[in-house]
Amino acid sequence: MSGTIAPARFHELDWRVMAYAACTHFQTGSLAKGVTLAEAIGKLAEASSQHPDMDLRSNGVTVRLKVNDTGELGEADVALAGEISAAARELGIPVDLTGLQTFQIAIDALVIPDVMPFWGAVLGYVQVADVLVDPQFEGPTFWFQQLDAPRPQRNSIHIDLYLPEDQAKARIDAAVAAGGRIASDAHAPEWWTLADPEGNEVDGAPWPDASE
Repeated sequence: MSGTIAPARFHELDWRVMAYAACTHFQTGSLAKGVTLAEAIGKLAEASSQHPDMDLRSNGVTVRLKVNDTGELGEADVALAGEISAAARELGIPVDLTGLQTFQIAIDALVIPDVMPFWGAVLGYVQVADVLVDPQFEGPTFWFQQLDAPRPQRNSIHIDLYLPEDQAKARIDAAVAAGGRIASDAHAPEWWTLADPEGNEVDGAPWPDASE
């Protein structure tokens, strides 16, 4: 993700920037209160012409402001994030960033144009730029990583886990304490590659939330 908006601008509003969106979570405590907040967010979104995604659950609401077609977040996103946070405060609904995360499935491929159509067909996903996206925006994105040569000694599928900067280290430490290991820190602090005891991998990435 690129753009002129520093993640710190969203941090000031109790939002975090992970992968392709600015995100936050409101702990409503009840479905009824969540519906009230969702209605308020809907009115703000309609007035701004922005299109936030909301995940309404029985005890909370997660909101995501996705990047535009050029992969950027803009001033309008910062403004709407501020308005949404203000609406939650007026309703007495607190922010709870514990466990806030985004993940995608990454598939290593030698010839991506040969591999991607299969995954699009079997999942019922649509292609948007270089990723496959659930048209209902419920499942994780699938991203394809270009290989220069076969790597038979490693799995071809791994998980990209995007975390808030202030939660990444604790999550990585917990994974190691639970029997995993740091397979590579060559790209730290953008991401660490972790592996379970059998070598299955996940990239823990506080990106782009850790960016200046």
